Amino acid sequence: MWFFAKNGPSGFSSSSTAEEVTEGIDGTGLTAIVTGASSGIGAETTRVLALRGVHVVMAVRNMDAGTKVKEAILEKNRTSKVEVMELDLSSMASVRKFATEYNSSCLPLNILINNAGVMAPPFMLSQDNIELQFATNHLGHFLLTSLLLENMKNTARESLKEGRIVNVSSMGHKFTYPEGIRFDKINDKPSYKSWSAYGQSKLSNILHANELARCLKEEGVEITANSLHPGAIATNLMRHHSIMNGLSNLIGKFVLKDAAQGAATTCYVALHPQVKGISGEYFSDSNVAKPSSQAKDAELAKKLWDFSMGMTQPK
Repeated sequence: MWFFAKNGPSGFSSSSTAEEVTEGIDGTGLTAIVTGASSGIGAETTRVLALRGVHVVMAVRNMDAGTKVKEAILEKNRTSKVEVMELDLSSMASVRKFATEYNSSCLPLNILINNAGVMAPPFMLSQDNIELQFATNHLGHFLLTSLLLENMKNTARESLKEGRIVNVSSMGHKFTYPEGIRFDKINDKPSYKSWSAYGQSKLSNILHANELARCLKEEGVEITANSLHPGAIATNLMRHHSIMNGLSNLIGKFVLKDAAQGAATTCYVALHPQVKGISGEYFSDSNVAKPSSQAKDAELAKKLWDFSMGMTQPK
């Protein structure tokens, strides 16, 4: 299908790779955090940002896997600046520990890529007794962003360089529960639907970015916040669905993006000069795209923000 991909206004398409959308861009002097960087598009995002001179901190749950990715990157490019830090987004204690350690390290922060996620597992609770997908995909990133935001503001002021927050969502946000976010039924096991819950968490990623963009603009801070759909990609996210996983492995190379193409939109939004000053938008195939009507609901975004603030307060 990639032979028929057409370039959008940005000059890129669904077939563009992360290296292609960042070609000629010098990221030297920038520091980025990429969550879920030990595999899939997170690992490719890390590799390409590092290739462009960005100092990348890999925030990963599996330190061994993260270290192997780091070593593979350094083996091909010894000048890359890559570090690995432990982060389990399903645990608020882990998120707080990571943020405290990062902020204490005196490292600046120009780019935050909220990439990690789980896809449609059976009903499970996080370490904080919250439905796993909402906890990991949304709340963990919401809390992480909040705890790192002051660092980003200071970095933007001192470096005079625009900060960028990138939430990796999915077109799956369109297939959430009918009410969008089930505020009163987040943990309701009897009515749980794995794919609807996934859509709910991905809708939350977009709403979070939109409300954050509004707040940052109101404050007059040089930081943008955007969300994106990376594309349909064959990754280990589908490990909970053996039939779909098998089909993706069988026909994936013909109809799905590979990791290089899947990481393209993330790298484009994080690094490309074309995105400078753009905030509160949703991207797909390295171009601005249209999300669902629920994803553009400002009142829903504010309600989710307040709800998330309450859920992430220390008990």
